[in-house]
Amino acid sequence: MREILCYGDSNTWGSDPVDDTRRFPWPVRWPGVLQRELGDEWHVVEDGLGGRTTVHDDPLEPGRSGKALIAPALECHAPLDLVTLMLGTNDISYAHLTAADAADGAAELAHLVRRSEAGPEGPDGPAPRVLLVCPPPVGPFTDSDDPELWAGADEKSRALPREFARVASALGVPWLDAGEVVTTSPLDGWHFEAAQHRRLGVVVAAEVRRLFGAS
Repeated sequence: MREILCYGDSNTWGSDPVDDTRRFPWPVRWPGVLQRELGDEWHVVEDGLGGRTTVHDDPLEPGRSGKALIAPALECHAPLDLVTLMLGTNDISYAHLTAADAADGAAELAHLVRRSEAGPEGPDGPAPRVLLVCPPPVGPFTDSDDPELWAGADEKSRALPREFARVASALGVPWLDAGEVVTTSPLDGWHFEAAQHRRLGVVVAAEVRRLFGAS
């Protein structure tokens, strides 16, 4: 059986845009859809955390740096054949961080995975493979309690595919643009509705099958 770790933020955790403290059930969340699509020859583990960034710390919300937590996640769930990384949305919510910063952070996480000893053959074998998933555009935030709080995030999110293409090419890792298949909910501008989880899970499954040469 092959193992996949889906490492991400609240959209991997499954936040419901109607109330982001609530979580969609496992069969609805995109990692659950991925599991269903791939079947019994694969085991999908999700590690999603609301507010998680790629590599940046927030003194007001500690424990959200993806860099700080990825090594324990890899060790906990090893051996792994593949790690999907879908992060960057929270990075661009900070005024001082750009789309390039978000993509560079995702690249740093990919580099850590590829240097890890969490691969399918253990410490003496190759590291897990990496699939970078570029988050879709966010916004609009017209219904937000404070739209100015997220000013510029929507524009930066539209620049993410270009930056993810840049870092994926530099690293030589596959990537896909989630924005080509899913959209964030107009209810909050950040999270996926159930239908979008389903679409993303199906598309990621197709990419996994392509990467591993499965039908």
